[in-house]
Amino acid sequence: MTFDAPSLADLTTLRVGGSPDRYVETATEAELVDAVRSADEVGEPVLVVGGGSNLLVADEGFAGVVVRDTRRGARVESEDSCGGASVTAPAGHGWDALVQQAVESDWVGIEALSGIPGTLGAAPVQNIGAYGQEIAGVVSSVRVWDRHEKRARMLAAGELGFGYRSSRLKDSMYDAADDGPWYPTPRFVVLEVSLQMRLGSLSAPVAYPELARTLGVTVGERAPSVDVREAVLALRGGKGMLLDDPAQPDHDRWSAGSFFTNPIVRASDASRLPADAPQFPVRTSRPAATTGPSLGEVDPEVVKTSAAWLIDHAGFSKGYGVYGDASLARLSTKHTLALTNRGGASASDLLTLARTVRDGVLDAYGIELVPEPVLVGVAL
Repeated sequence: MTFDAPSLADLTTLRVGGSPDRYVETATEAELVDAVRSADEVGEPVLVVGGGSNLLVADEGFAGVVVRDTRRGARVESEDSCGGASVTAPAGHGWDALVQQAVESDWVGIEALSGIPGTLGAAPVQNIGAYGQEIAGVVSSVRVWDRHEKRARMLAAGELGFGYRSSRLKDSMYDAADDGPWYPTPRFVVLEVSLQMRLGSLSAPVAYPELARTLGVTVGERAPSVDVREAVLALRGGKGMLLDDPAQPDHDRWSAGSFFTNPIVRASDASRLPADAPQFPVRTSRPAATTGPSLGEVDPEVVKTSAAWLIDHAGFSKGYGVYGDASLARLSTKHTLALTNRGGASASDLLTLARTVRDGVLDAYGIELVPEPVLVGVAL
């Protein structure tokens, strides 16, 4: 259904961006496919929006159609002690609502992903992750609309090419092959996602040291999933990494979450990092053991360091603004990895801040930070 176009500031958590040429809400899969297909047929740019938590859109708006999938409702395909829980939900389903349902239903594997804003459709595109978990660990398949082949397809987990905050779905946004690039929406538009999760009241092995300390366990041990969810929500809340409550506005939450990804460097180059820079193992979604719950295998070729540490030690502390305290765009006062709109900021303001931080880290450490949000109509 076509509506008067709202501004992208109204549809995104950064609260910046002008209006699109057209705005469509879809309530069925057929409507979603038709909206994308009809735009493609006439060469109209398409931006599919979920929760708007991973977008930075130009102040001029979007010269095309914004499509918002409003479908909700997860269905349990099967649930038993041998196969675990097989759950499918449409792309428009709220991500944290699904995590809450999983914890309440004793489905294991996404409890540490609590509090991440946005919708299920965006989750496999970005391979969302936090506190040692990634959605790649539980995705069994993704049904998509293939804009090139003009048909619905089922992509199994092995076809999705998951990596750190990346996937074949995301890569297809920028790939020039097969009539691409399809930016700012991938060639493969997510229709629904199927997850396969173990059954149990204990979490997957806790992989993140900060979370383990909060729970009072050691890395690799398990804890009640309900406790993991509560701990993660508390940790995220303390960093301003939850959706804002309109009744109690908090500008530290007017953000896209982590604006930069944590750099992955070759293990052979890790010695070039500052001696006190954090280094974390990079784990695959493939478990190290198959006889029970296990952490993912460690990739010995690479290590991950902390973008937040690099930003802070390059001289950009919490609350930093290019123009001081009067800056309309500033680093969060709770976490240096979040770029925030302090009220009235423009996309241009946020880009100026992002460029300043990126260039400062590059000058200090020779590492170029990569933005995590999709940049629509703008570039760093």
